[in-house]
Amino acid sequence: MSKDNEKDKDLSLITAEHKFPYIHRDISWLSFNERVLQEAQDPNVPLLERVKFLAIYSSNLDEFFRVRIAGLRNLVRVGKKTKKALEFDPKTVLKTLLKIVNRQQEEFSKIFEKNIIPALKKENIHHVRRHQLNAEQKEFVEQYFQNHLLPFVQPVLLKKKRIRPFLINGALYLAIQLVEKNKGEKSKDKRVAIVKIPSDHLPRFIELPSSKNHNVYIMLDEIVRESISWIFPGFEIIDSYSIKLTRDAELYIEDEFSGNLISKIRKSLNKRNVGPASRLVYDREMPKEMLDYLTSTLELENFDLLPEGRYHNNSDFFKFPKFDIPHLYNKALPPLTYKPLEKAKDFFEEMKSKDHLVQFPYHSYQSVVRFFEEAAADPNVTHIKITQYRVAKKSKIMEALIRAVKAGKQVFVFIEAKARFDEEANLNWGERLEKEGVKVSYSFPAVKVHCKIGLIIRKEGRKNQLYSYLSTGNFHEDTAKIYSDYGLFTTDEKLTKEVSRLFTFLETVKMPKEKFEHLLVGQFNMRKRLIGLIQKEIANAKAGKEAKIILKMNSLQDQGMIKLLYEASNAGVVVQLIIRGICSLVTDKKNFSENIEAIGIVDRFLEHARVFVFHNNGKELMYLSSADWMVRNLNHRIETAFPIYNQKIKDDINEALDLQWNDNVKARLLDGQLKNEYIKGEADISIRSQHEVYYNLKRRGK
Repeated sequence: MSKDNEKDKDLSLITAEHKFPYIHRDISWLSFNERVLQEAQDPNVPLLERVKFLAIYSSNLDEFFRVRIAGLRNLVRVGKKTKKALEFDPKTVLKTLLKIVNRQQEEFSKIFEKNIIPALKKENIHHVRRHQLNAEQKEFVEQYFQNHLLPFVQPVLLKKKRIRPFLINGALYLAIQLVEKNKGEKSKDKRVAIVKIPSDHLPRFIELPSSKNHNVYIMLDEIVRESISWIFPGFEIIDSYSIKLTRDAELYIEDEFSGNLISKIRKSLNKRNVGPASRLVYDREMPKEMLDYLTSTLELENFDLLPEGRYHNNSDFFKFPKFDIPHLYNKALPPLTYKPLEKAKDFFEEMKSKDHLVQFPYHSYQSVVRFFEEAAADPNVTHIKITQYRVAKKSKIMEALIRAVKAGKQVFVFIEAKARFDEEANLNWGERLEKEGVKVSYSFPAVKVHCKIGLIIRKEGRKNQLYSYLSTGNFHEDTAKIYSDYGLFTTDEKLTKEVSRLFTFLETVKMPKEKFEHLLVGQFNMRKRLIGLIQKEIANAKAGKEAKIILKMNSLQDQGMIKLLYEASNAGVVVQLIIRGICSLVTDKKNFSENIEAIGIVDRFLEHARVFVFHNNGKELMYLSSADWMVRNLNHRIETAFPIYNQKIKDDINEALDLQWNDNVKARLLDGQLKNEYIKGEADISIRSQHEVYYNLKRRGK
């Protein structure tokens, strides 16, 4: 996508070879977001799906600036003593990140202007600007402005050092250069004004009157541009340029040990949208004198500035108009019914008969919903327990829990109130559950609970039977339609007893007396056990035995684990990595990673499952997990990795991993140069792993 020689200029900042090769996590994350942008460029992706990838790229980048860039800007301002403790120079990294983003933003504009708009035109979908309006459309735009926009535009005429407007976080504005009438554009008395583009109140895309078989739309921004002369009747408009300010979104409460944590989160949420500026996005066509004026007036620094194209808040492309033109969209892959559970006459008896694995979004989420609904309705169920990290706004699972407590069952929910950008939704659910009588516990100081587990206790004769659900993804009915995850239903006592033990800890905060022997649990044994599993492969390789590790995850960033994987490679262990996002390990370094290969897959579904497979001298060990190999997951979160003991389920997972490893349509090679080159294998047939997994499951279901 980008020129290799331009990328090479950044590589001096990527590796720290005095220790071992390592890519800074934020540089690697931007490389992942470039893979998202590649999907918008790919002509093989249906056109309106390409538009959606523009939205995904932009949404990702907004969060990156509000969290990661904001944090780096704070590090730039800390004292020399604090900076010395860091393993990188924040100012250097920040400069590199902004350079990469600038390059990607230029690519974004090129894709939209040179590829997407002409392709839309061929489908009789016309994106027009104000200067392209005909007389009828001009009249429509004028009426639309008068009837809908006028109450919201909030014009402010700036005066340096005297009138400094507060820009709402993430809101769109037009910065207007104007001059009093009769003075002319060459006048030295040019003024600057700000007008809000009310996309938070009105649709961003407005359909215009047009001839038959033509779909013509204009962006709200253009309607405001066309109409600003109505707002400033005593001035001549020279030009206008779009701007947007985003603010620091970090709550800075991760390590709070005293006081009411939930109260602090509530108060911090109120401040999130008035936090310090982390980015001013502006139209790159804006004259320097005007940009300097805005920078000074808004009290910003060069690090705060990011040039983009004519339009900002491009995550609004999620709301692009829908058209009844099937070939512009992905072919439908309706979620498959997992019949053994969804159609079971007796859900709990079916669970007791064997372990069941469901694969989302290929399978319907109804199995998980039914697990809790059956428990709520069953008179023999006495307890229901669940962890919640991100929750759907309308959740059948939460409603089932409320019905359960009303039916006299004991229900416990651990809600992680520090799930970034879901804090408010989680707290609202927590309050509602508590009002209904559910026992709710919230976040621990300095630790996030990120595991995804559920437990049902059912009275069966004289014994309490445990039923457990363990997953790589959240209990979220909406994201289950687009996130690729695994969920295991089991009554295996080796697992259910340890799940019960973990819930006891979450309820009482008392350390368990018995150790976790089967589950790998963050804060207890996860890092130690993972290290042991890698070291065993190293020992096997040194002994001349076959040794192999397959790791699939979202992110690989933890330096200790990366160093150990380098040791494994040098010992002769074959390491295969399938990494969606951050990959700080460098795969093409002599004396470090000759035996390590890494790929990343970006396709219509978001790859979210974590799978760890160890050859173990032929006695394969396989774990599914909620945890990435990042410092935050292995050091600061309660995570779970659960073993797969059922050989049939192992085979199914290995089949999916094999398809992903051989993907020659959507897989990219992850290397130290961050080229993101598509993998084009020598196979005679195309292998698109997500489609292959879906159709394999469909055939199996029949």
